[in-house]
Amino acid sequence: MASASSRLAAFRRFGWLTGLPILAAIVGTAGQFGLPSLERRLRGDVDRVATATEDGAEPWLQAATRGRDVVVKGEAPNPALRDEALARLQRLPGLRHVVGPLGLVEEASPFVWKATRAAPDRIDLSGNRPAELGPLALAARLAPDLPPETTLKDEAVSARGAPPEFSAASAYAVEQLGALTPGSVVTLTDTMLSFRGEAASIASYDALRLALAKPPEGFSLGTVDILPPRTDDFRFSVERGAAGIALTGNVVSEAVRQTLLARANDVANGMPVDDRMQTARGLTAAIDPAALTGFAFDLAALLQDGSVSFAEGRLTVAGVAIDGQAISEVETLMRTKRPVGIEGGPVALTTRPLRPYRVLVRRDADSVTVSGHVPDDAMRDRILAAIRPRFFRERIVDKLRLAQGAPSDLPVAVDAGVTALSLLAKGQAAVTDRSLQVTGESLYRESANRLARDLPRKVPVGWSAEAAIQAPDGPVLTDPQSCRTLFGQTVQDRALRFTAGSAALPGEFYPVLDAVAALAKTCPDLRIVVAGHGDPPNPKPTAPDTGAARPETATPAPDKAAQEKEVHEKSTAAKAPPMKAPPVKAPPAKAATGKAPADKSKNPPTQAQATPAPPEPDLPRQRSQAIVDYLLTAGVSETAVTASGSPRSTAQGIGLGLGS
Repeated sequence: MASASSRLAAFRRFGWLTGLPILAAIVGTAGQFGLPSLERRLRGDVDRVATATEDGAEPWLQAATRGRDVVVKGEAPNPALRDEALARLQRLPGLRHVVGPLGLVEEASPFVWKATRAAPDRIDLSGNRPAELGPLALAARLAPDLPPETTLKDEAVSARGAPPEFSAASAYAVEQLGALTPGSVVTLTDTMLSFRGEAASIASYDALRLALAKPPEGFSLGTVDILPPRTDDFRFSVERGAAGIALTGNVVSEAVRQTLLARANDVANGMPVDDRMQTARGLTAAIDPAALTGFAFDLAALLQDGSVSFAEGRLTVAGVAIDGQAISEVETLMRTKRPVGIEGGPVALTTRPLRPYRVLVRRDADSVTVSGHVPDDAMRDRILAAIRPRFFRERIVDKLRLAQGAPSDLPVAVDAGVTALSLLAKGQAAVTDRSLQVTGESLYRESANRLARDLPRKVPVGWSAEAAIQAPDGPVLTDPQSCRTLFGQTVQDRALRFTAGSAALPGEFYPVLDAVAALAKTCPDLRIVVAGHGDPPNPKPTAPDTGAARPETATPAPDKAAQEKEVHEKSTAAKAPPMKAPPVKAPPAKAATGKAPADKSKNPPTQAQATPAPPEPDLPRQRSQAIVDYLLTAGVSETAVTASGSPRSTAQGIGLGLGS
């Protein structure tokens, strides 16, 4: 009985605990159905607050719910709008916390925007985004230029100070990322685009190289650090033929490409160079790229038709050598000069008569290079002897080789080409079989026209010749008074005097004559008259030397032209008949020789005596003609300058005047 009572008492005391599981089930069921409804209501309220922050086409507030918390990000146009948006969020029913600060749109200087290829199918945007362009709007504008199946993740911050045409630059940037591997970055800093990364393939690298040559209008390229793709089949080839030189295979960088093209142009001797190389990595570290390509060009210079190829670590040579001695030269080079790390492959060369037979003279800034073939050393010496006097300031590079089959009158044609080339600033004279072609640039339009007109008349019979000369077009002044005034200013107070006994132009003449030539081209109606001057009479004999100290003086030696003139005059005087003296009355007497004067009627003069050769021009005339020749060479028209027949004194110097 007592036991039953105690059990009843215990139930009354602790029996309420039996209802706890039932109560928990009821509360859990209510929460399961009530909490999602609360979160959905909160999410809708948050979206309405965000939509109300539209500033243009897109809300600046980006908000998302996480349970009863709201995560916000974005940049408000000003502090008042930011505070207002935060206050509206805080008043929402059911809200627990607002997570994440809201920023303010500020001025960005510099304005920096980055696009990173984070994965093959994703591009991340960071840095600054124009305040007037929201993430959704920017994504819509970039969508057509994104690589296929690529999404955007925009973490950029709105800011003012974006460059004009930002949309065009950003679209250009993400388009180029399609050619790069993950990890590559494009950075826009104000109006400068920089690229860093690695090309995805050889084709992508070539496409990117072309695209980078044309950045968007208003933008420029900064640092471009793009690694070329890697290839397991690195190869390189120099192919030479009648059409010129073709470069194929791979090149390790764009800088090396430019070096190779310069070397190819040197080996091509004026023939075209076709660049078909693709930039790639993959050359064995033991091989020096510069040594490999340089050696390949050394071998290609000995071919007239064929190729030098590098593949799988081996170098091979095949084709037609330029002449018989070239075969042994190639074999010697392959045996003794082959760079480290390169295996020697087969050399398969033959020879054939040279067709066409070529000689090329090329003038550059500081050198003149003569290449091609001559039949023997005597012909080589004759050609070099024609070149050296005309290019005494330039370095002469002799690359001539020996081979039979030269056309007749080759030296005459080469001399005509060299003469024309000496009048050019740069260019080349090319002999191909029995034709001569001169190309280049002249500083003077008139000189270029005269060269093109005269060249066909200077080659041997049966040869053809043509000239393609470029010359600048200068301003033309037609006012006569202005031209005369300018001429007076150009020549005033310029006393030009030749060295005694010489008709060679001194160095101080050149600046004045160049200025006169330039003015004559500006004023084509000027008519310049040049008058030479003579030398002073020989000084009187000085008194006998008394032993007193006197300063040493040097007597200028007459030049070769003056010496030849003196010998000619003495020879002419010895051969000429005696001059007939005027008639005078004199007592009959015998001549000093004791012989009577010869009867001229019995000794008729010979033809040479009756028509003496015209005397050589005197020194003033020679000097004026030397200046006229210089002005003609400088491009002055033949009708614009003449030599005067009136000599001047040494004190007056050379006369530069205007005719009617």
